[in-house]
Amino acid sequence: PYDDNGHGTHCAGIIAAGADNGIGIAGVGEKVRVMALKFLDSGGSGSTGDASEAINYAVAAKKNGIPVRVISASWGSMEYSRSLFKAIFTARSHDILFVAAAGNYGLPNDVQPFYPASYPQDNIISVAATDDNDHLASFSNYGWKAVDLAAPGVSILSTVPGGYAMYSGTSMAAPHVAGVAALVFGQDPEASFLTVKRRILSGVDRIPSLNGKVATGGRLNAAGALAAS
Repeated sequence: PYDDNGHGTHCAGIIAAGADNGIGIAGVGEKVRVMALKFLDSGGSGSTGDASEAINYAVAAKKNGIPVRVISASWGSMEYSRSLFKAIFTARSHDILFVAAAGNYGLPNDVQPFYPASYPQDNIISVAATDDNDHLASFSNYGWKAVDLAAPGVSILSTVPGGYAMYSGTSMAAPHVAGVAALVFGQDPEASFLTVKRRILSGVDRIPSLNGKVATGGRLNAAGALAAS
């Protein structure tokens, strides 16, 4: 599908832009393969029903032999959807990790859930955003129960159709985590989603400013996730 908004390409670049080629940026996970699934229009709007269909498409692809390991979800709303919950649960049953942006309203997800990040499913990693000083971004949702960790999400340079741009949001933080998940799966292809999740969460850098803001009190560390046993 063609990206007529730019958001999806930006997230994909964070995960998987080519490295060591002297061009543009380097993604977190070199040689990661990306399955582009589009359910949002050019203005960034779409339905939870279409989101569920996209997830079910990824699950069907895995059933057909495509090694889908991680879904990166840089989207959401405050509306609970039973079909979306069910689709993510189906992904869980096929050992797929689901990385979700915590939201950009500056609100506590423990009080005001933001979906799909706030669904109580153990294959979900909910991601807040930090700035270059390791502080929680002013716009980022947070939650010492409902949000797992933080990752860089302010002024992130990445790919867009036709070039490069800087975007900010938990949308940029989530693909950093998805990229690290791909690295860990690459290191240990037989690992379950739960094992990879535990390695990511146990490998964070503990940041004082994140205490009480996210469950781990930490910011993503790729080396820490790869080193975690």
